Amino acid sequence: MTQPIDAAAALDGIRTDLYIDGHWRSTARTFPVEDPASGETIAEMADAGPADAVAALAAATGAGPGWAATEPRVRAEILRRAFDLLMSGADRLATVISLEMGKPLAESRAEIAYGAEFLRWFSEESVRISGRYSVAPTGGTRLLTMRRPVGPVLAITPWNFPLAMATRKVGPALAAGCTVVLKPAAQTPLTAAYLVAVLEEAGVPPGVVNLIPTSGSAAATAPVLDDPRLRKLTFTGSTEVGRALLGQAATRVLRTSMELGGNAPFLVFPDADLEKTLDGAVLAKMRNTGQACTAANRFLVHESVAPAFADGLARQLGALRIGPGTEPATQVGPLIDGKAVAAMERLVAQAIDDGARPLTGGERWGRQGHFYAPTVLVDVPPGSALLREEIFGPIAPVTTFASDEEAVRLANDTSYGLVGYVFTRDLSRAINVSEQLETGMIGLNQGIVSNPAAPFGGVKESGLGREGGPEGIDEYLETTYLGIAL
Repeated sequence: MTQPIDAAAALDGIRTDLYIDGHWRSTARTFPVEDPASGETIAEMADAGPADAVAALAAATGAGPGWAATEPRVRAEILRRAFDLLMSGADRLATVISLEMGKPLAESRAEIAYGAEFLRWFSEESVRISGRYSVAPTGGTRLLTMRRPVGPVLAITPWNFPLAMATRKVGPALAAGCTVVLKPAAQTPLTAAYLVAVLEEAGVPPGVVNLIPTSGSAAATAPVLDDPRLRKLTFTGSTEVGRALLGQAATRVLRTSMELGGNAPFLVFPDADLEKTLDGAVLAKMRNTGQACTAANRFLVHESVAPAFADGLARQLGALRIGPGTEPATQVGPLIDGKAVAAMERLVAQAIDDGARPLTGGERWGRQGHFYAPTVLVDVPPGSALLREEIFGPIAPVTTFASDEEAVRLANDTSYGLVGYVFTRDLSRAINVSEQLETGMIGLNQGIVSNPAAPFGGVKESGLGREGGPEGIDEYLETTYLGIAL
């Protein structure tokens, strides 16, 4: 087993400054970074203001032509070096992620492997950007299409996967020849600073990647969104914030990629392998303590197997070890802050008032930090907020259905459409149900779908565009058509 690194050693040397035009800059103001397991401040981060954000955009704009003209193979080698550097420092970075975000060390290491892979994947995609040459149907003209970088990018990332959500945006942007202003979540800026330092060491030129951590996201990014030099906005976060950003982007017709909220249905059919289904359910629900847009939100179980499924899920979730993410034995870490815990308390209290019954959990855990016990609720009424809102925590509401048609209807009864999970051993049922689900992704007999080689994204109010896979680099490329007369 890998030996854990203590907090002091992990944080020693981590930059807490802005990074603009190849220089680390301090600021007059700072904001605290908290360990959610203890509530203690572990670092003070430089606090970017509007002027800093505009300076970062200016640096990205200035570096844009040179980076776009850089040979694809050179861009690819830089991204590959960054991948190697991230993997070689995985133990230290895992401790940093667990300290500032709270997830267990095992999950932090898994995030590093997942997040670093975006750099390797897009290093390979950067040399495969291609156009098209064809003869016009009328025969007198040749049609040529060219691909080129869209331009400077503002990338706004969330706290729940502080490395992977950054590499999923920075990787394809750099591979395409775009420059980036990265605005990480205020809760987890240390991981972003670590990533930027790795990119600098890997050979990314000054101005190509810029970092602006801030405690006032809206104020800092507003002038950047209004600036005609910005050509692309990519955001991962809540649907509510995504709507506001889309409104700002619309005034300048910015290219946008939006990976927003989810309300994932987890469908269990009567022929499903119960043991494998429960393993998938724990993974789909408890990854990141339930703080993931892909987390299973609604467990829709056929009435014939619902009691056995609910009892089995309660046993497994109730047996998970809760504690600080930095302790190697921990399986469930804290929620990100006190507001998240209060949200869990509200949702469970409302559901119980409406008639739901807890089989395990249903309360805070511990005397310090932001912990909530893994919870399974049955008899959840159809109108419950638990079934309407994105839970973003370790609560599993179980409801039933009587037919395949009812399962699909209940699954689609939401404004979200990011991911769904289907557990069945019947191939025809699997295909029929999957074709009817209104989601951008489906996990068939598995509780995890995220893969750098696959297009990640949703439909309806879960977002616009795709990240990862061959489609991921397209979000950062424009197409130019050239008609050639003969």
